[in-house]
Amino acid sequence: MRNMIKAEVTKVHHWNDTLFSFNTTRDDALTFENGQFVMIGLEVEGRPLLRAYSIASANYAEELEFFSIKVPDGALTSRLQNIQPGEEIMMTIRPTGTLVAGHLLPGKHLYLLSTGTGLAPFMSVIQDPDIYEQFDKVILVHGTRWISELAYQDKITRELPNNEYFGDIIREKLVYYPTVTRENYQFNSLNIPGGETPHEGRITDLLSSGKLMKDIHMPSLNPDTDRFMLCGNDAMLQELMTLLDGWGFSRATSRRQGSYVIEQAFIEK
Repeated sequence: MRNMIKAEVTKVHHWNDTLFSFNTTRDDALTFENGQFVMIGLEVEGRPLLRAYSIASANYAEELEFFSIKVPDGALTSRLQNIQPGEEIMMTIRPTGTLVAGHLLPGKHLYLLSTGTGLAPFMSVIQDPDIYEQFDKVILVHGTRWISELAYQDKITRELPNNEYFGDIIREKLVYYPTVTRENYQFNSLNIPGGETPHEGRITDLLSSGKLMKDIHMPSLNPDTDRFMLCGNDAMLQELMTLLDGWGFSRATSRRQGSYVIEQAFIEK
């Protein structure tokens, strides 16, 4: 199929009963900006079955990584969740997407607000050294229902801060704020602002009440200095956009930069 390649699965990790991630080989011709997505899938009954997946690995990584939900009756994920290393998937060769830093106006603080597998593009973004050159602080917020759904914690809190090339700037500028809505949770991690504070509640409530900023010792939100990337379910995106619009933040479009950006392709029509 035109503009389609095959990639070999090299690693599969099941986080819990509802989430998994997997790595694939990377074609030399595939280049992307951190935050973009590709269409991936399998051949079913002789035809490609494809869905959009954000790339969770950095644009300089040798392999590609993807983060997925398991849907028992999902057309693709019911099959994809059973994939094993050595098997192949189909992939478009041209990544795309609007969830990239270039759509944002210059600012001081970058808030990456995600729910569920919406974390995927931000795993790519927080591994981008250029992001830390552009912002004084990068705040990664990941909201889930259950603690077991807070994927990639070890990578965020231990692996990246100890990276030999940019670990020092990660320790200085990255703030990680995981929060859950359906059970009690206290997050503790060395040298992470707010790590001793229980992180519970919906992202919209944490922003509206000011609790998020208080927990991480950041000033109140300001359209002059704060920038946002949003990725999650449609209801979460709509609520956050309504809040940000009401507070004077502008949404980026394909024609102009703004103070917040979403992935246009993932918004329900």
